[in-house]
Amino acid sequence: MRPEPVRQDSPFPEAYAGSVRVPEQARGEHTHGEPAAPGPRSVRRHSVRGQILEALRTALVGGELRPGEVYSAPALGERFGVSATPVREAMQRLAVEGAVEVVPNRGFRVTERTPRELAELAEVRALIEVPVMLRLARTVPAARWAELRPLAEATATAAARGDRAHYAEADRAFHRAVLSLAGNEQLLAVADDLHRRSQWPLISAPALRHGVLVADAAEHTALLDALAAQDLTVVQILVREHFTGSDA
Repeated sequence: MRPEPVRQDSPFPEAYAGSVRVPEQARGEHTHGEPAAPGPRSVRRHSVRGQILEALRTALVGGELRPGEVYSAPALGERFGVSATPVREAMQRLAVEGAVEVVPNRGFRVTERTPRELAELAEVRALIEVPVMLRLARTVPAARWAELRPLAEATATAAARGDRAHYAEADRAFHRAVLSLAGNEQLLAVADDLHRRSQWPLISAPALRHGVLVADAAEHTALLDALAAQDLTVVQILVREHFTGSDA
C-alpha cells in the first residue's frame, strides 16, 4: 500500500505507512453539529497513525474529547491536517482499549466512565502491582531505585505546572520503569493498559485540583525511598493509596 498523503501544513510530517482494516460501519462521515475537535498537537511517533493515536489519548486524558460526545474521523482528520483514514485506525485502537465505541455511520463516542469503574480498575491494579513491588523491594539494590529518581522528578514537574496530560504520560513512564525491573513483559503490557484506562476522565469530571496532582507526584519519590530502604509496610501502604487516593 502506498503511504497515506499528508498535507504540507500538517503537524505530522512523516508519511503514514500502516494499514488496518476498518469496518464500514465505523467510517463515520458526518461532521455537522458535533462538538469541536481538539486542535493540532505536537506528537512524536514515527507513523501518522501512531502520532494521532498519542494525540487522541492526550485529548482523552485532558478532557478535550468529552465523555458521551461523538466525533467523526473526517472532522478530526481536518483538525490534524491528515486524511480520515489514519484517524479511523487510531480510533479503532482506542475502541479496543475501551476508550471509545463505534457509532454506525457517525463516528466514535467517547466512553462515559463511572466512579465505580475507576474504583474497580484501582483494585485490579493494586492486586497486580503490590505483590510485584514487595518482591522488588526485597531483591533490587538501592542504587537501581536511585536511577529512577529523574522519572519521579518529571512527574513532580508536570504536577507543579498543573499539566494533567503530561503528568499522565510521566506517571505511566515511572510505573513502567519500576515494574520493568520484574523482567516480565506480559506484566508490563497488562499493567500499562490498566493504568491508561484509569486515567480517562469521569462523566462530567471536574478539573483535577492542583494540590491533589502535586501530592500524587510526591508519592513517587516516597515510594522510591521506601523501596530503597526495603520498608515493605510503607511500600504496600503507598502503592495502595496511590491507586485509590487520587484521580490521576
